[in-house]
Amino acid sequence: MRLVLLGPPGAGKGTQAAILSEKLGVPHISTGDLFRANIGEGTPLGLEAKSYIDAGKLVPTDVTARMVESRLAEADAREGFLLDGFPRTVEQAELLAGMLEKSGHELDGVVQFKVAEDVVVERMLARGRADDNEETIRTRLGVYRDETAPLIDHYADVIIPIEAEGSVEEINARTMAALEK
Repeated sequence: MRLVLLGPPGAGKGTQAAILSEKLGVPHISTGDLFRANIGEGTPLGLEAKSYIDAGKLVPTDVTARMVESRLAEADAREGFLLDGFPRTVEQAELLAGMLEKSGHELDGVVQFKVAEDVVVERMLARGRADDNEETIRTRLGVYRDETAPLIDHYADVIIPIEAEGSVEEINARTMAALEK
């Protein structure tokens, strides 16, 4: 199963991805983890990404896309994956479609974890991270909304909306039921 996971920061994507990865037998591929791994291993792509990060800039789409493409080519991802953090824009969605087309595949779906902003703020404040204050969180939610709304339209035919409020188990049960349809 080849899935993209969408949802605002604090929607529980990482938590659900870990459970889904085990249940579906496919790797959870997070762009954050990819960046850390490539930078940590000192790969050419990692060094390139690090130069942007060190300069306080966003890593360009082409660098991120090359990391994702390289990861999708690994043996454990041949039968499927859960992509988290990519694509973030319609341009990236089109790059992903091209990558999959080259290998004769397409996405099986885009799981959209839907959660009220106030619930996200509450969850993120409860994590107690130094950089998580209400203003920062609401700014990040605004950026997510602006960047992701066009993606939701782009993927309208394959969106699988999931109500992401409730216990981890309830959300996972809803997700598994939706994927089995």
